[in-house]
Amino acid sequence: MGFKAVVKRRENDEHAAPLLYPNFLPAMAFKNSPFRFQMVDVSLLDPDPAHVRQSINEEALKGLTNAVRKLGIIQPIIVRPAANDRYSVIAGERRRQAAIQAGETQVPVIVRDCTDEDALEVRVFENIGLGVRSALEPRDMATAIQAIAQRFASPEEAAQYFGRAPTWLAQATAAANLSEKVTALLDAGKISSTGAAVQLEKLARKNEAKAESLIEQIEQLPDGEKMSKKDMDEVLAPARSEPAEAAPSPAAPTPSASQPEPATAATDTPPWEAPPEGPQPTPMPRTKVNPGKVKLVAELLGLSEEDEETILARLIDEFLSLRGG
Repeated sequence: MGFKAVVKRRENDEHAAPLLYPNFLPAMAFKNSPFRFQMVDVSLLDPDPAHVRQSINEEALKGLTNAVRKLGIIQPIIVRPAANDRYSVIAGERRRQAAIQAGETQVPVIVRDCTDEDALEVRVFENIGLGVRSALEPRDMATAIQAIAQRFASPEEAAQYFGRAPTWLAQATAAANLSEKVTALLDAGKISSTGAAVQLEKLARKNEAKAESLIEQIEQLPDGEKMSKKDMDEVLAPARSEPAEAAPSPAAPTPSASQPEPATAATDTPPWEAPPEGPQPTPMPRTKVNPGKVKLVAELLGLSEEDEETILARLIDEFLSLRGG
């Protein structure tokens, strides 16, 4: 069909979206291709068999479905024209499935024409987070969740709104309720992560004397040194099995400013993703990661290859960001 025929067909179809490019031209590079935004029947969207994502976590999809049911699709699905007036998903397959499960009939899409090669690159760059989006800092996320929760009459109602169990809310907002002393240590860089700060806050609720002693030790750390999550785990491990009463404080491990710390099995999972508190399993020995792979990932993330703990924390952030949309 020639360009004039396409224009004529669209002039006679009052429901057709504006034509931004003639359909007989070869696909342009994604960066330069024209685009249009429109609402489309979700049944017209097809998954791409060549998509790099071959499996979707069903539990994570339930959370996204809950969000779509309440707010709709927040970020438009990126699609390209396919045969028979249908569309193939470039980016947003989880959103497509969540929309179907949530009972949505119309979804927002951005239509882009591109090659198979460009479609693959878009998916890879979007999902490794390069220039697309970055997960919220844990305290920012906790503060935002708390602000929403305060609209409800009870924590149970707030948790239900988020599609989570009631015990989840306290964990999700823990980073928004740190004490002044712990917040000051975190802001000063004396504690390596928000997860470690939340652990210290939990210790204070169980054993205030031990927490105060540990805080004093952290305050005395030289400039450039900090209490890592690994160090915090070692200090707090005995406290998890002790009753909530005063006891002599164990000496804090001395962090090293020059030696990189290997990442441990106890990852710095953001509080809103943490499982309910309970008996802590014994950490399994961690397999040594190939240094070449660490270097490659560090380059992709723009980090130093020597700081494995930061690399691991960033990877977790990127993974959770991916799960969220």
